[in-house]
Amino acid sequence: MEPKVIASGIGMGESARWHGGRFWFADWLKGHIYAIDPDGTNHQTISVPTFPITFDWLPDGHLLIVSGSECKVLSFTPAGTLEPAADLSSWSTAPWNEVLIHGPNAYINCLGFTFPEPSEVAGVIALLTPDGGTRLVARELAFPNGMVIMDDGGTLVVAETHAGRLTAFDIAMDGSLGNRREWAAVPGSEPDGICQGDGGIWYADVTNKSCVLVAEGGEVLRKIELEQGCFSCAVGGEGANTLFILCADWPAVMDPSGPPTGKVLAIRLDAGT
Repeated sequence: MEPKVIASGIGMGESARWHGGRFWFADWLKGHIYAIDPDGTNHQTISVPTFPITFDWLPDGHLLIVSGSECKVLSFTPAGTLEPAADLSSWSTAPWNEVLIHGPNAYINCLGFTFPEPSEVAGVIALLTPDGGTRLVARELAFPNGMVIMDDGGTLVVAETHAGRLTAFDIAMDGSLGNRREWAAVPGSEPDGICQGDGGIWYADVTNKSCVLVAEGGEVLRKIELEQGCFSCAVGGEGANTLFILCADWPAVMDPSGPPTGKVLAIRLDAGT
């Protein structure tokens, strides 16, 4: 089945999320978070100071937002304002990237270098606790990107873009991460945004213009090839039967003066490819 375009004119779409019956994403070049209905109708727009921009929801419904270049985590209040939740600059002044909520805690990862400067295996994951405290729980990651919780909350998996692998950690009661291991090697790929799928994890691959469903151990269960670079993906829709994909022309999307080529695609997972 051909993917359906439900939104276009996006600069660089990232941080795909399905929440509350809507598809959410961040446009890094426009500096906004959007919530759109499945037909593409815009429902909400939130302006964020700097990118990378990622976000996730606490159990009480509050939205936490990463303003990456500021090294800050912000809280979106019911009044529609952004209030400081954490300053991560003491751990690293490189851009902070993905955020993932697990119970009352939040995991936020940092590249460890400034893209597209020469890559360093210096990425970290910090833990933000409800009292506002932060601490590092993982180090020496090769461009940490998307994250997802697996095994009924017992495992955190992070995409290491510049290592061509998905890396897993056990989650301890206090939120610490341990027992680091390779969840799946994806050689020849640069996994970006990820989400849980049927039997494995979907990862978006920018340079290979595809979204891939991979099982633990590395078996490829499904691959969706597209015409543009894929940056992030999320499973949602009625019955969780749709894969939403954020894509754009690569590497042209890196030039903010160019035309916005980004799109949101939707493909039914129960209809074949």
